[in-house]
Amino acid sequence: MNTVIVGYLDTPEGNAALRAASQEAKTRAAQLIVVHSSRGGVMLDGGEAVALKSALTEVKDDLDAHGVPFQIRNLVRGKEPAEDLLEMVGEYSAELIVLGNPQRSPVGKLILGSQLQRVLMHAPCPVLVVRASHE
Repeated sequence: MNTVIVGYLDTPEGNAALRAASQEAKTRAAQLIVVHSSRGGVMLDGGEAVALKSALTEVKDDLDAHGVPFQIRNLVRGKEPAEDLLEMVGEYSAELIVLGNPQRSPVGKLILGSQLQRVLMHAPCPVLVVRASHE
């Protein structure tokens, strides 16, 4: 089966990426793999864990409602998010990666944009980068 992978965070950009990936999966008759990776395998505290579980439950409910075949991979393996994402691309032989592009300051782009840059530089398939609408 064809596969689209989306890097997901519970942010406006992450939700924009999820919407775009869901549409791409429908258009391509593909399964959607939603990948959430905790940076460096850091365990979440109680409040963060509850918030993440709630966000991923909403993702599941939304994708179920739209009839998109999907899997959610919540990874806590001690790896950087880009590394986790690229491994999932290989594991599922993905044909597309979808990522959100956060708006950042120039310094923030140097530090936090490295994950996006790494995926763009090393992805074996096309990468769709989307922005959240800031209305």
